[in-house]
Amino acid sequence: MTFAAPANTPRRRCPLLAVLALCSATCMAAPALTVQELAPGVFVHVGAHAMATPQNGGAIANVAFVVGARCIAVIDTGGSYEEGASLRAAVRAHSPLPVCYVINTHVHPDHVYGNAAFTDDHPHFVGHHKLAAAMRARQAYYVQYLERTLGPALAGPSTQVLPDTAVAVRQTLDLGGRTLVLRAWPTAHTDNDLSVLDEQSGTLFLGDLLFTERIPVIDGSVRGWLATMENLRAMRASHVVPGHGAPTTDWPAALAPQERYLAAVRDGVRQALRDRRSIGQASTEVALSERGNWKLFDAYHAHNVTTTFAELEWED
Repeated sequence: MTFAAPANTPRRRCPLLAVLALCSATCMAAPALTVQELAPGVFVHVGAHAMATPQNGGAIANVAFVVGARCIAVIDTGGSYEEGASLRAAVRAHSPLPVCYVINTHVHPDHVYGNAAFTDDHPHFVGHHKLAAAMRARQAYYVQYLERTLGPALAGPSTQVLPDTAVAVRQTLDLGGRTLVLRAWPTAHTDNDLSVLDEQSGTLFLGDLLFTERIPVIDGSVRGWLATMENLRAMRASHVVPGHGAPTTDWPAALAPQERYLAAVRDGVRQALRDRRSIGQASTEVALSERGNWKLFDAYHAHNVTTTFAELEWED
């Protein structure tokens, strides 16, 4: 959401005693996440197309790291301390260089609750200028969400770590001979979406501005997201890493299925409003032709329709 924590604000850390008491042996001796090297020095772990559970440790979103000549940037950290620790082990397996930046692409818990595993590296935590406010506003709910989906043993150490560096519009980060270009977007998937472009390899990390295979989730503005996608289409990239789904070189064509789905929801809701159908009716009737195109459709589609209904109900 500038809402970033002041530079002198102490970061919340994962207390060692809490980890010892609550974290499983697997978490304590975290195995390295399996990662693929998309381009020299660019590593990605592709999350599972699933809901968060104790068995998967909340590892349902894509997480990544980029290795420069001086230091490393981590891009999203996963859905729990356990996943963050496994990501950190993967970083250490590939490079001894320090982690100087942890970048969160947006507020959702499957992208940020591994942050606590990196606090001992003393990196800068970087996000959209609206991210800190969004994290604070949702913290109580997300604590309950983590306990409900992951159980207390994994949820306990997964403490919130706020950004100390805020991106208002555009910012570059130097990893030593390698520059990352960060861009803060208007409200789209959320009101705090950030993209990251590795200029050296042409790898574009979009967070949840792009979903492939798994149904997009609207937590911001369907109109804003569609408008943002027009701007994303103009960006040049050799590799694109979505927030969910396999990385792709088919750019910007990879945007097409998501654009089709979001437009179907928008147009269907507009028709439902013209027909004076209720929000409940719309949630069970709009854009059902998309069901076969997306994993987890039944888990999130009704939410997308009701969120869009509330957005468009009073549009001119």
